[in-house]
Amino acid sequence: MPKKVKLDTEFITLGQFLKLADVIQTGGMAKWFLSEHEVWVNGEQDQRRGRKLHIGDKVEIAGFGEFVISES
Repeated sequence: MPKKVKLDTEFITLGQFLKLADVIQTGGMAKWFLSEHEVWVNGEQDQRRGRKLHIGDKVEIAGFGEFVISES
């Protein structure tokens, strides 16, 4: 069962998502994290910290699990 990450705006960037989901401690770690880990957004690999995530998007991170963006 994927973990839900609640969103109260239209979208969130992948870098902001990593911090909100408690995968990283600070936003500054996003670039490093994405270069070191495989991140899949809706079934396609993506390393762009500026990638916009919307409600319903699914994020999979090897070793961290699956997440779904949901409404707050």
